[in-house]
Amino acid sequence: MENAFLRWDENSIEQRARWQSEAGVAPPKKVVVADDTMTADQAFRLASEGTALLWRGDFQNARQLLQAMARRVDRKPRKPAATPRDAFNQHRLAQSQRARTLGMLLIPVDAGHVIPLRRAPDVTAACTQAHGEATEPYVMSLRELLGLIGAYEWRRNGVEIPALGARIHPHYGVFSPVRGEYVDLVAKAPLPDALKGDSTAFDVGTGTGVLSAVLAKRGIARVVATDQDARALACARDNVERLGSAAKVEVIEADLFPAGRAPLVVCNPPWLPGRPSSPLEYAVYDPDSRMLRGFLAGLAAHLSPGGEGWLILSDFAEHLGLRAPDELAGLIAAAGLRVAGRLDARPRHPKAMDRSDPLYAARSKEVTTLWRLAAV
Repeated sequence: MENAFLRWDENSIEQRARWQSEAGVAPPKKVVVADDTMTADQAFRLASEGTALLWRGDFQNARQLLQAMARRVDRKPRKPAATPRDAFNQHRLAQSQRARTLGMLLIPVDAGHVIPLRRAPDVTAACTQAHGEATEPYVMSLRELLGLIGAYEWRRNGVEIPALGARIHPHYGVFSPVRGEYVDLVAKAPLPDALKGDSTAFDVGTGTGVLSAVLAKRGIARVVATDQDARALACARDNVERLGSAAKVEVIEADLFPAGRAPLVVCNPPWLPGRPSSPLEYAVYDPDSRMLRGFLAGLAAHLSPGGEGWLILSDFAEHLGLRAPDELAGLIAAAGLRVAGRLDARPRHPKAMDRSDPLYAARSKEVTTLWRLAAV
């Protein structure tokens, strides 16, 4: 959140500092100064009541305190859910409450992204990559700072993509391609014959650029990748450059489609219709299915004769009761499209096998599908 300030009293003097929140959370109104003498029970009680804790003690002790607070949050029993949709809504509410409570432990950061606490790590590179230079002090939640540090490590180390035989490096705020099944589907789906006459593909909503890289590796001479998010555009350009595909992949800013037509148009939209609770969730939640509807409605006008649109979508929303079973088929037909074929994949991520997960009933049935769509 930009142009917001956190205000508090310290040593009988009113203080203020710029408030930094990637999630767009407003600065807490009640703030107390806390240090190593504060117990986990005290911290949890204050945070649960909406009082933020501005930390002045040892940084590593703050990390341990956050973990202790998290254990107390997670002890709260869950009510049995009557339906998968109820389970999902309860899960979202619990996650929101958890984030709000744990977000109350705050860390001061000086200009230059330096943390003025004992045993604090050097976060300059991680914070600069995420937020640019810092010319003034600010305050942020420890939980968000740890997430930022983790994202920096993801970017530095990269994510191994077997279909590429290489790594993709996700930038902060750009969804990491950890769900490999959708990448594998794009790597093995039969290419449309129309590509023989015009070896061009569009990658709509490219994110990290992983699908564009897969298409280029499959021999498509020209891929136009689009996105609206500045971080995604920078991330995709960085990745195609790293992979030596910059001559084949052009990354441009666009709302859904680039200009013109192509024999292959690929899109992997967010899988769940719903309102994101933070900017980082836009890769998961598609408000009112805007991207899905927009892609289907505009696809026929951007396909070359004989071309195909590849929609990669999980049916997780159907199993949660967030999308009607026949809704997708209705949208496809209404857009003047037909299904030319489909490829399915079961999820491989750990939550799909975790019976203790509150959404296990839906996750255990989930199928990710690459729909090969053609104009009627």
